[in-house]
Amino acid sequence: MNKSVLIIYTGGTIGMINNPETGALCPFNFEQIVNEVPEIKEFGFDIDSYTLPELIDSSDVKPQVWAQLCQIILDNYEKYCGFVVLHGTDTMAYSASALSFMLSNLTKPVVFTGSQLPIGTIRTDGRENLIAALEIAAAYIDDKAIVPEVCILFGAKLFRGNRTTKINAESFDAFQSFNYPPLAEIGIHIHYNYGAIDYSPRNEKVSASTEMNTHIAILKIFPGIRPELLESVIQTPGLKGLILETYGSGNAPTDAIFLNKIQQACEKGIIIYNVTQCQGGTVEMGRYETSTALINAGVTSGYDITTEAAVCKMMYVLGQQKDANETKKSLNSALKGEITVNRIGF
Repeated sequence: MNKSVLIIYTGGTIGMINNPETGALCPFNFEQIVNEVPEIKEFGFDIDSYTLPELIDSSDVKPQVWAQLCQIILDNYEKYCGFVVLHGTDTMAYSASALSFMLSNLTKPVVFTGSQLPIGTIRTDGRENLIAALEIAAAYIDDKAIVPEVCILFGAKLFRGNRTTKINAESFDAFQSFNYPPLAEIGIHIHYNYGAIDYSPRNEKVSASTEMNTHIAILKIFPGIRPELLESVIQTPGLKGLILETYGSGNAPTDAIFLNKIQQACEKGIIIYNVTQCQGGTVEMGRYETSTALINAGVTSGYDITTEAAVCKMMYVLGQQKDANETKKSLNSALKGEITVNRIGF
C-alpha cells in the first residue's frame, strides 16, 4: 500500500481563512491545503482531502454526523493508512468518543484535531496541530500502525479520544486526559507511550455500529437540588438512560425522597450511570455511605469515565438493543479503553 492519509474536514475554526474582501472568516478549499500549509510537502506520503457536503459548527454535531464519518472511513479504509478528522473543538471529545465505540477492529489511526485560531491567521495553532496529526496518522512500524486508535491531537499531546475532555476555551492546550496518560507527546520528536496504546488483537474486518439511542439525559447533582427537578427528568417521555453527575467518588444526597425517586427510575427500567463531577479521579460506589444507597437503588458505576464518553457510551450501548442487565454489564465494563475498572462498587 502506498502510504497516504485522508483528511476529513467537518467544519470548525481550523479550516477558516480571512476573506480579504469582506474581512469575515470563511472555509478555505482543502484541495489547496498545500498552499496554506506548505510544510506538508516535506512528508513522504500522499495527502488527500474530503470535505463534508455541508460544513457544520461543532455545536451542531449530531449522531448522524458520527455515522457519516464512520461511513467515510469504511469506504476509504483500504485506500489510506490513516485518517485525520478536522473538527471544531467544542464537541471534539464527544465525536472522538463516539467513533471509538462505533468503529470496531480498527487497525489504523483516526486522529481528531482542530485549532483555537483559524489556520489562516498568523499565530494559528492549527498549522502545527495539522502537521503533527498527519505525521501520527502515517506512522507505522513493520506495516503496523503505531496508534491504531481513535485519538485527539491538540497542542503537544496525543490523547485517547474517549479519555479526553476540553478544559480551556482560550489556551492552545485546550484538552486534557486526567485519568489516562497521553498516547504521545510532541516536541522536537514525537515520543510514543507504547504501553498506553491499545494493541489488543483485531482479528475481524473493520466495521461500524452506528445505531445510537439518544433517549438519555444528564443531571448534575448540586446542594439544594429539588426533588421536583429529578422527577421532571425521570418523567421525560421515552427516557432510557440517565447520567448522574455526582460528588467526589460517586456520592449523592441521602435524602429519602431523592433516593426513592432514583429507585423508582431504576424500577421503571431507566439505566442510571454514576459519573463523578471531578475532572480527575474515579467513582467508588460503596466507599462512603452516601454512595452505598445508590448501589442499593440499582445505579451503575461509571468509574473514571468522562462525561463526554459516558454520553456516547450510553447512546451506543442502548443502541445495541440489549436488555437491562446486558446494558448495565456493558456500561460497567471497559469496551474501548474508556474506563479503568475497580471493584469497590458496581
